[in-house]
Amino acid sequence: MRILVIGGSVFLGRAIVAEALQRGHDVTTFNRGRSGDDLPGVTAVRGDREDPGDLRALATGREWDAVVDVCGYTPRVVAESARALSGHAGTYAFLSSISAIATWPAEQADESSPLYECSPDAGPDDGDYGTLKAGCERAVEQYFTGNSLIIQPGLILGPRESVGRLPWWLRRVARGGRVLAPGDPDTPMQLIDARDIAAFTLDQAAKGVGDRFITTGPAGNTTFGRWLGDCVAVTGSDAELVWVPDAFLSGYEIGVWQELPLWMPASPEDANVWKVSAAKAEAAGLRCRPVSETVRDTWEWLRDGDQAELERRYPSWRRHGIAPDKEERILADWASAASQEG
Repeated sequence: MRILVIGGSVFLGRAIVAEALQRGHDVTTFNRGRSGDDLPGVTAVRGDREDPGDLRALATGREWDAVVDVCGYTPRVVAESARALSGHAGTYAFLSSISAIATWPAEQADESSPLYECSPDAGPDDGDYGTLKAGCERAVEQYFTGNSLIIQPGLILGPRESVGRLPWWLRRVARGGRVLAPGDPDTPMQLIDARDIAAFTLDQAAKGVGDRFITTGPAGNTTFGRWLGDCVAVTGSDAELVWVPDAFLSGYEIGVWQELPLWMPASPEDANVWKVSAAKAEAAGLRCRPVSETVRDTWEWLRDGDQAELERRYPSWRRHGIAPDKEERILADWASAASQEG
C-alpha cells in the first residue's frame, strides 16, 4: 500500500509510520522537519500544510492508496489538505479525538454521539481543541472525494509520548519516596497504546473503509492503582504510593489533568470520562495490548534516552506535574489529618 502521512515524526504519527514500514508499505511523509526526524525508509517531502503552494507541490504527480492525517487541528487547514489531495488517494484517514464529542464526558460516548457544532471552514480562534477537531472531521467528510475514515482516540499512551502524562509519572515514581497518589486506586480507566491505534488505522485504510471509530482501551483495562503500581514495578524504585481522597485534595487548587496527570476528581460533568464504548472498533478488529506492556516499553524508552534532549524535543512535558514542595505540603497535611482521626 502507498501511504501519505501528514506529520509522521512525533508520537502517534511516528507509530503509524513505523507500523506501515514494518508491514512493507511505501510511505511518504509530509511535514516541516521541525518537530522530529523522519524514520529511515520513508520518502520525506518538506512543506507546510498551511501553504497552498506546498500542498500543490506535494500532490503534483503523486498518488497514494491512503492519506493519514495525524496533525490536523484547524478545520480550514484540514479542508485545504482534503481538497488538494482529492483525486490523489482513495482514503483519507483523519486522526481526531474523543474530545470532539459534545456530550462527553458528562455522558457515555459512542459513534452515534453528537459532535460539537463547528464549521468545516472554521479558523483557529473559532473554538477549543475538541470543537475544532469536530470541524476538522466535517472538513474531511465534506471536501475529500473518496473514503473518509475518522478515528477518534481516547487517552493515548506509549513510547515517545509527546504530551508527557505517563513520562511525568514514571519519572516521579523513579525518584522514589512518598508519592502523592490522587483519588481512589480502584477507579477504572481506559487507556490505549499509540501502536495499537496505528495498527487499527492501517488495517481499516487497507480495506478502503469509510467510517468512524472510537479507539480506546476496553472499559476497565486498568485502574489508577494498577497503573501507578505498574510504574513502581518497572522503575524498580522504593516509591510509596500515598492515596489521598478527592475530597481532601479539593482544597489545594490542583490543576486537574495536568499537575497530577490523568487524575479526574468525581463530578457529574466528568462522570463518564472512563466510560467510552469502543465496541464498534473492537468488532472491526481493534486489539489492545496490556497497559502494563505500554508502561514497561515507555519506561525503557524514557530510561535509555538522553534526558536533556528529551526535554528539548518535548516542551509540552513542562506543562505536567505537581511542584515537589506542593506535593510535600499536601502529603504532610494528609498525614497530620490521618493521625488526628486515628
